[in-house]
Amino acid sequence: MAKSKTLIRVLLADDHAVVRAGIRQFLERETGMVEKHHPDVAVLDIQMPKASGIDVTRWIRAHHVNVGVLILTAYDDDPYVLAVLQAGANGYVLKTSSPGEIIQAVKDVYEGKSVMDPAITQKLLTHITGPTPGSGIEELTDRETQVLELVGKGYTNKAIGAQLHISDRTVQGHLAHIFNKLQAASRTEAVMRAVSLGWLASDIGQLKEE
Repeated sequence: MAKSKTLIRVLLADDHAVVRAGIRQFLERETGMVEKHHPDVAVLDIQMPKASGIDVTRWIRAHHVNVGVLILTAYDDDPYVLAVLQAGANGYVLKTSSPGEIIQAVKDVYEGKSVMDPAITQKLLTHITGPTPGSGIEELTDRETQVLELVGKGYTNKAIGAQLHISDRTVQGHLAHIFNKLQAASRTEAVMRAVSLGWLASDIGQLKEE
């Protein structure tokens, strides 16, 4: 597959079986790129049932596993992109890419190159050259930060209330303020945005939506 004609072993991880099958089909047409074990390249989605692509990427990098990581996802939100890159992924490609573009992305990651979807590159350039992180966004209070940190660790509202000695209703009120300040529509998005702004540590856990 590469110049040496070495087969590239690819691990596909996506929560949609149809997506996995489709990607596998066009990758296998490229002289058998897909093998079952010991992958050279892991192709991961952001949202997966048991562990996010971000969590898996962090694990791979923390354990110094010699595997290239390519994120293939429908999510192009800034917090996701920044969190993935901070986790150590080699590439970020959107599912709107053509089969040829995805195949090339896998080859590039296998060869040690960094790969970025053009749409993502434009967003990153805007982020770098635009306003400083957090400008125009109201900062969280100490209590709101505490609540969001526990959200990032996977705590439910009830568990957060018990931890901070406040009621579930008060927790919900704090979350409403947090969502408003961070312009987030979900717990996951709020945590990701706070991480990208440097307000939370990047080692967040698997989140539970309520």
